[in-house]
Amino acid sequence: MANKPKILFIVPLPPPIHGSAMVSQQIKDSKLIGDTFCCDWVNFSTSRSMNEIGQRNPIKIWRFISALFITFWKLLTRRYAFCYLGLTCHGSGFLKDTPFALLCKLFRRKIVIHQHNKGMSADVDKWPYHWLLPLVYRNAKVILLSWHLYLDIERVVKKEQVMICPNGIPQTNSETIIRNNKVPHLLFLSNLIITKGVHVLLDACKILKDKGQEFVCDFVGAESKEISEWGFKNEVSCRGLEGIVQYHGRKYGAEKTRFFTDSDIFIHPTYNDCFPLVLLEAMQYQLPIVTTNEGGIPDVVQDGVNGFICERQNAESLAAAIERLLLNPSLRCQMGNTGYEIYRQNFTLEKFESRMRECLSAVLTT
Repeated sequence: MANKPKILFIVPLPPPIHGSAMVSQQIKDSKLIGDTFCCDWVNFSTSRSMNEIGQRNPIKIWRFISALFITFWKLLTRRYAFCYLGLTCHGSGFLKDTPFALLCKLFRRKIVIHQHNKGMSADVDKWPYHWLLPLVYRNAKVILLSWHLYLDIERVVKKEQVMICPNGIPQTNSETIIRNNKVPHLLFLSNLIITKGVHVLLDACKILKDKGQEFVCDFVGAESKEISEWGFKNEVSCRGLEGIVQYHGRKYGAEKTRFFTDSDIFIHPTYNDCFPLVLLEAMQYQLPIVTTNEGGIPDVVQDGVNGFICERQNAESLAAAIERLLLNPSLRCQMGNTGYEIYRQNFTLEKFESRMRECLSAVLTT
């Protein structure tokens, strides 16, 4: 396409691997978007590993200054139709990202903010957020992953500013998976972060064990500053779950795939999420899901259809939902197959790229 519209993408890119960075990389790698627009990129992430997140480190200051200077230089020397920003919308992350948005506004560029997180509602009355948030979001277009997330930003962002673009992931499995574990395996796949529901799931496992249910629960994911491997194993021991709960650390590629194919139920008891990509992965591998009514999850998991939605931070509710699936192998299979069809129809990478191109094209006409 001649004279393609030029967009400056100011986003976090992996590493480390997390939802926002992964989606930004998907857009960067997209042939569909690359053929439609002329894209420039600035990686404004200051961390290069999960361990660096939240830490004070002189090199992170240098990365921030460098990214800000690159953004300034690109805005000074090139003409962009608009700027796309993957901002953090709350806390210190928002304060760190704000200068990039203000720099774009200084150069009178349209702004599109792709929201991969939430928490704005908790900050909007605090200083300095009460005046910085309206300043950054004024006249900006905002891409949300789900209308369920609008409640978090409604005091700052008008509905007419919002576009919806659910996430999608590449299809890496298209075969029917036959599962014949004698003892059902539960799978938790996320970094060991408290708000992902690690302790809630451990409590639910104890409830199930005490009721005489037979199962194995595999935890796959990186340690965090909140929960180390030693701390996790101590929590397991305190609940008497040795031999039932197993921690496997980080897994990638074929090893990660093996856990999806060898498991019977996927568990994601989060209480701070927007639109977890890992749920789409589980659906692709035909796993029934037990999760919570958090963020945009109800757009992915339909309660009683491809899984169960339980109460947040409620081990009894979580255990009850898991028990229903432990006792009913045919229901597990039915829900897993239904989830795969929901993924295939709505959440493939091709669907995401098409929706994202529509959103970016719509900005050009406003």
